[in-house]
Amino acid sequence: MKSSVKKHAAGIEAIVFDVDGVLTGGEIIHSPDGEWKIFDVQDGQGFAMARLAGLKTALLTGRRSAAVRRRAAELKVDVLVDGSRDKGVALDAILVKLGVAPAKACYVGDDLPDLPALRSAGLPVAVANAVPEVRAAAAWVTKACGGKGAAREVIEGILKAKGAWKALVNRYRRSEV
Repeated sequence: MKSSVKKHAAGIEAIVFDVDGVLTGGEIIHSPDGEWKIFDVQDGQGFAMARLAGLKTALLTGRRSAAVRRRAAELKVDVLVDGSRDKGVALDAILVKLGVAPAKACYVGDDLPDLPALRSAGLPVAVANAVPEVRAAAAWVTKACGGKGAAREVIEGILKAKGAWKALVNRYRRSEV
């Protein structure tokens, strides 16, 4: 992470994630029972650590899916917005609900519908396998691809920039969580 990004990351209060292509690899399996998605377990642990550190989290997706609603509940995100057609407007509404200024928010995306939200966020992040236009709009491009630890990388990077990572790891070492 560049030093200018690290400095900005230290002030982040909320992280908002796109779902398909960020928390998943972008694959969607249709079954008679609905959509199936594959989520990364280490990303989930990252959400737990973000919560312990007092960071607010949200999911913002253009699709509606029972799998996403279930994952949002498992992750205990503060806000889930699904079925969004304008992610810039939706991000603004999420931040109002969370009481967080746009400059103190990070948005993580991968595809063209994420561009308005990336433009609104103080810290715009693209996953490694994002489309070129999204990578160009981002201040930080992760090393990990969507669905393969990118969310954990973002959370960990922000927690390290805030100086909270070592204390959280020590809580786990002492079984205090």
